[in-house]
Amino acid sequence: MIPSFVVVGLGNPGPDYATHRHNAGRLVLQEIAQHWSFPPFGHKKSFELSAGDMEGRDVALLAPTTFMNDSGRAVGECASFYKLSPAAFLVIHDDLDLAPGVVRLKQGGGSGGHKGLRSIDAVLGNGYGRLRIGIGHPGARELVIPYVLSPFASTEKDLFSRLFSSIARHFPLLVRDAPDLFLQEIQKDAAL
Repeated sequence: MIPSFVVVGLGNPGPDYATHRHNAGRLVLQEIAQHWSFPPFGHKKSFELSAGDMEGRDVALLAPTTFMNDSGRAVGECASFYKLSPAAFLVIHDDLDLAPGVVRLKQGGGSGGHKGLRSIDAVLGNGYGRLRIGIGHPGARELVIPYVLSPFASTEKDLFSRLFSSIARHFPLLVRDAPDLFLQEIQKDAAL
């Protein structure tokens, strides 16, 4: 199967990083795979991949096995192997500039200082989609690295659990190119 839509969940590999804020993208990807009963992830070069049908489209879920700052290698290998354009990719990632639980969609643009996106830009260009997951900012630049490389606070766990579940549940709206409706449904769920 050649996917027409590739969803990339950014994060760092391994159990030591699994619950960190910086792994928000990978956590959402896992939630999508579970909610929509995608098959187990298989290892391919520098990424793990699971593929299935969603809304009549061949969708691939890609989890880089590289560290965050080298995510471009995994995405580039996938794009090259399947001969995909940047527009076929949607990258899910954490965003310090958005309040915790805020979700935004963006097509193209800069990396905003996110090293995972910078790595992808270097290989793929910047014409791919981004699903930005707000994790908030710790307040000072020197606190950023320990903040993103630590688990969600106990007071945040319920918020992010509900958010990731909501994103997974409504994800077919993105697959069928209804981003505004997707964001409306996420906002409705957040208000409950």
